[in-house]
Order: sequence, then C-alpha cells, then structure tokens
Amino acid sequence: MKLNRRELLGYSASALGLAALGMPRRAAAQAGELTIAYNVNLPSWDPTVGPSAVNPTIQGLYQSVFDMYIAQKPDLSFAPGLITEWGWNDDRTKVLMTVREGVTWHDGSPFTPEDVVWSLERAGKEATGNPIQFVWKNVGNFKIDGNKITGDVIQFDPVLFKWMSFLTGYVMPKAYYEKVGPEGFEKAPIGTGPYMVEKFEQNAFIRLKANPTYWGGKPAFDNVTIKFVTDAASRVAELESGSSQVTLEIPYEEYDRLIAKDGLAGSCETISDIGMIFFSPRDAITDANVRKAAVMSVDKKLLVDRLLRGYGLPIDTLETPEYAAFDPSIKVEYNPEKAKELLKASGYSTDNPAKFTIQTTKGFKPKDYEMIQAIVGMWRKVGIEANIEVYEIAKHYELRAAKKLAPAAFYNWGNAIGDPTTSTGFAMFSPSPHSGWSSKDVDDAIMPLWGEKDEAKRIAGWKAVSKLIADNAYVLPLLQYAQPIVHAKGVKVVPHKSGALLPALMTPAA
Repeated sequence: MKLNRRELLGYSASALGLAALGMPRRAAAQAGELTIAYNVNLPSWDPTVGPSAVNPTIQGLYQSVFDMYIAQKPDLSFAPGLITEWGWNDDRTKVLMTVREGVTWHDGSPFTPEDVVWSLERAGKEATGNPIQFVWKNVGNFKIDGNKITGDVIQFDPVLFKWMSFLTGYVMPKAYYEKVGPEGFEKAPIGTGPYMVEKFEQNAFIRLKANPTYWGGKPAFDNVTIKFVTDAASRVAELESGSSQVTLEIPYEEYDRLIAKDGLAGSCETISDIGMIFFSPRDAITDANVRKAAVMSVDKKLLVDRLLRGYGLPIDTLETPEYAAFDPSIKVEYNPEKAKELLKASGYSTDNPAKFTIQTTKGFKPKDYEMIQAIVGMWRKVGIEANIEVYEIAKHYELRAAKKLAPAAFYNWGNAIGDPTTSTGFAMFSPSPHSGWSSKDVDDAIMPLWGEKDEAKRIAGWKAVSKLIADNAYVLPLLQYAQPIVHAKGVKVVPHKSGALLPALMTPAA
C-alpha cells in the first residue's frame, strides 16, 4: 500500500494522537463526544497573568472553563456574565455592579461578590503580573452590599467595562486560589464556566467535561477533547481522517477543498482581526510623499481576491465595520499613477527608488509572507524598493516594545471588544508599547480621548483621529481577516467575531 503525504499525515496524526489520549481511533465520533484540532498550545491555566493572558488565540480555551465579568455574544455585543448589571454613577466617580446569584465553582463551592472584588483587586496590583494592570488599577475601594458592588473611580477609563469582556477579564476563585496557590491552580484549575478540566497534558491535549450546573445551561457535548495541533497540514489530516470533528485556521485553498468533500462543512466569516503594516518614522518613510505613495499603490482587493481566495475585507483605517468608531466615509484610493507623481515630487522614481526595509512573519497568518512579496512588487512598479526581512512574531513584539521596528512591519491586530482605544489608540499613540508611529499631531489628537466621559464625543474624536492618520498615511491598513473553520456535518458550529472557537456554542446537527 502506498500513502501520499496527506494520507500519511492523517494516519500518523489520528493514530498517534488518539493513542496518546488512550482512546480507540474512532471514539471521538461517539454520541456526546467532540474532538477539536486546535492551532496553538496552552502554556498556562491562569487567564489573568503572564504573556498567555493577552494571547487572543487561546481565549476560546479560557472561556470554556472560566467566565468573564461581562459576556460577549458572537456578534461582539455585550451581555450579562457573572455581572448582570453594570455602569457608572451620574458624575462617573463610581462603578456600580450587580453580581449574578446562584452560581457555583467547579468544586461545588458558591460563587460570591467577594470573588469579583478579589479578582479586580488582584488584577490591579502590579506585583500580580496582570498584563492589563494599567486598566484594572483605575478602580478600587470596593464595597459589597448583598449582591451589589460599588467602587471608586481612581482614574476614569471609558473602556473599563468593555475590558471586562476582553483580555484578562476573568473572575477567579478567591478561596480556592488562596488555598492551592499558583502551582496548585495550574495542576487543577477551576472556574464557573461551561466546561470543567478533566485532564490536561502539556503540549498534547485538554479533556473537558460539561458543567452540569452551568448557569448558562449545560453544554450540548458531554465531553470535549481539544488536541493541540500546531501544524496546519496535520489539522487538515485530522479532519480528513475523522479523528477530529472541528478545526480552524487552515490555508484557504484547503478550506475550499475540504468543504467540498462529503461529510464536511465549514464557515469562513470575517473576524475582528486585521492585517496591517506599521510605519515607523525613519529612513524614507519620514517623507509624507513616500508614505502616501506606499499606501495608494497597494491594490488591497487584488490581495484578498488572489492570495486569500476572496476571504477577507479590504480596509482603509484600523477600524472594521464591527468597531464602534468605524467610519465608512474614510477612503484611501488605489492610484499607482498618482503614487508615481508623489514620489517624483520627492526625487524618487523606478530608476532612483525610495528604499527601506519591511519586516514580516512567514506562516503566522495565512499568506502573510506572500502578501508582503506582492506588496513589494506593487511598490517596485511606482518607485519604492523594499527589502523583506522575515522574523518570528516574538521578535516583532520585542522590537515594537523597544521602538525598533523597521520603517515598515507587517502585523496581525486583534480587537475583540471593537473599541477604537484598543485598535487605533494603542497602535498609533507613541507612548504606547504597542505603537509604531510617533508624531505630535497624532498624540495631541488622541491624548484627550483616553478619559473622555461623553461617549458620542469620544467616538467622534476617534473618527477624526482615523481621518488624520489616513490623510497623512501614518499606517497602512490592509484587510479584515476571515477565519476558516471546518467541521463534520454532524456538528453545528457558531462562529464568533472575536475569533474564539467556543465548544459551548457547538451542538449536534439536527
């Protein structure tokens, strides 16, 4: 018998993977069982501490076990979570919260308002290691009255409650955590979420068991196994072999091929992630004509249609249609002839090109390197010569925090709460460790918006910032990503705009 590469991968992934789980090869297909081939590993079980806490890719794993203060629906709208009501007093000097009653932790102990207060206070302490401590420290001096909590606003942050549905916005078990400590929690984590951790093997899999008393209703699948399959070809093989019923983030051409097969289906809807190119004020990029030419010579629609097989949405600002400050009137034209004129005004041409380096990942997102290759080709036609430098995503974070990115650098930006502060704000405000650009006009326009109490004025201000940035080509927005999910036809999967793949939203197909 001869096996091709895909069949070999399928056999090895399924046979070895399920053997490692101690299950027969087809056990995952039994009623009440679901197996997911996931694209990343889970490094830590504490969703509020360390680098993994701000990794958007693993939030779906955390949300399966832990609940957030405020829930978020698949369309990114907010809903009651462990907090059922929230808001400010009239002058916005206090926060007001109502805590859900009748909830229990996975060990059977009652969930209480003390857990909420302890979690917020712990997150706000710098020593705890919460990467979003700068948000949580803005409230304190909490008081509990029954299931009501009030707290003082130490520094007003208009996005505080939105963060309660975002990175590190999870409620932790006070009594249990203090009893077992960080190491004990890693060995046996508990939450109030829809699933309980039954078994965890580092770099291999998680075995989850449905929480029968979950306040949101018991999940449809009693048992869920999430296998960590970081290689895209192996995830494809998992589906084709029947070893897994769901997977995500595979090449678009493989997505098209798989959903055409009997027994498989899928979705490829836009999510809140965007592809962008940071500009840093150095070398030829300091010239406004070069920046504007670099932006208007990129055919974004062609990139989406040719490289991403039509999956994705070209964008002109760092806001997508789901974001609160999206302004469809802000457009950046595709005009390579005008780009040539701008470059000529600055002394550049195809014979004497403007030169700089562009950095990119290769394989971190679908067709990231190929996209940059295509963009460099488009630039070359108008008089820009860019040298491609490939780096790992960890290196990007390191260089960005040190303000040492190349003049142009590709990145994938996630913004699950859809607020302009967590897209345009952090990406473009120069004091932010996440920014690339630095100029006084942008900083001056953004500065007053961080603490703006009038919401309509705040959003209008961010739209004005987006226009300022687009008019001056301070960044190159490319596209809103679409997330490929493939699943067996026996499973119904509800996609989430945040990109989180949530087993609790999966049900057996009718």
